[in-house]
Amino acid sequence: MNDMSVENKFAQYVAQTSPFPPSLRVARANGRWLFDETGRRYLDFISGIAVTNVGHCHPKLVQAVVDQATTYAHTMVYGEHIQQAQVELAEAIVSRAPASLNCVYFLTTGAEANDAALKMASKHTGRRRFVAFRRAYHGDTVGAMSCFGSGHFRDQFPGLTADVEFWEFGDAAVAGAIDESVAAVIVEPVQGEAGIVLPSEGFLQALRDACNRAGALLIFDEVQTGFGRTGEWFAAQTYGVTPDVITMAKGMGAGYPLAGLLAPRQMLYDFAAVPAFSHITTFGGHPVSCAAGLAGVRIIEEENLLQNCRDLGKWLLNELAVVAGEFAGVVTGVRGVGLMVGVEFASEPLARQVVDGCRGAGLILETTLLNEAVVRFSPALNVTMEECGFAIEQFRGVLAGITAETGSMAKPGTDESA
Repeated sequence: MNDMSVENKFAQYVAQTSPFPPSLRVARANGRWLFDETGRRYLDFISGIAVTNVGHCHPKLVQAVVDQATTYAHTMVYGEHIQQAQVELAEAIVSRAPASLNCVYFLTTGAEANDAALKMASKHTGRRRFVAFRRAYHGDTVGAMSCFGSGHFRDQFPGLTADVEFWEFGDAAVAGAIDESVAAVIVEPVQGEAGIVLPSEGFLQALRDACNRAGALLIFDEVQTGFGRTGEWFAAQTYGVTPDVITMAKGMGAGYPLAGLLAPRQMLYDFAAVPAFSHITTFGGHPVSCAAGLAGVRIIEEENLLQNCRDLGKWLLNELAVVAGEFAGVVTGVRGVGLMVGVEFASEPLARQVVDGCRGAGLILETTLLNEAVVRFSPALNVTMEECGFAIEQFRGVLAGITAETGSMAKPGTDESA
């Protein structure tokens, strides 16, 4: 009989992605709250990294999943059988997207979606060169990894990556580097893992104009920003720039594995069906995930969550700016759009100490992958004012405790270190 603890079994049998997982043992989740095996609750302010957009176990979402799971699950590889959940979700997405993006190719993960977008761009243009951005994150499959804006991660796999040129995000000079050798420019409208970095004014439009001149495709990686995270259905609408392709995942499935390409119908047909079965997937657009995604879209609309995202996102930014002023020298910056907010600290160890302290106080936060001095705030779009107030209260309390214990840090309300 194996009498190992669950924690030890987790470490032994589940492949790890770091040597220091937080190992929070989740027993259940409801709304914006996670509960451990003792019944203690934690306010989830990262939403599985912008995934559970309508919170955990929303009754309408659960019912949609149950209804679909008891009707049928997998019946055939994607694109062969007519499955009502796929059809209805595709129609719902297209009706809320920029007008020229009128068709959906369903996939399973964001990395897979970005891989497919790069393949499609190369096939569409006959070119092999790509432009991406430093500190970008597009996933870890080979094609997506080629556009990973960090050599620390990318260079571990020499010889596998595609021909990608990297530029600084926000630098409009990149427009001059986009010529007729470029198949596509892939960009996050807001860089998530770089530390919630917003585009400079005119930057995305400059990319659009340059791609138009060169005949290159502009791909918006909206894996994090899509499905309401910025206060509109897509960041393309927030910033008023329409790309040729949007890649989607995370919030698309409202907690279930789902991804996709959003692009013009003919472009997707030429990519995947000429010749037949040029790009196929087994589990893309799984009907249970599509039922969940459709329920998520309907909940966002019925509960006016885009407006809630804009309103509470603005409130959070303002309150976090006040906290930054109280802890000047410890907090060095606050930025964000909608409910995608980053708080930057004076050092990475300090940010990690804050994340750990907040978990102890019942608030789940996390740093961003490529700038671990930044702590992300990305709660569900149906988060309440009361819950936002709780988050600010706990965050402020943890900062006060850390600064009281550590004389080398700046004191609250001062610009000087002690």
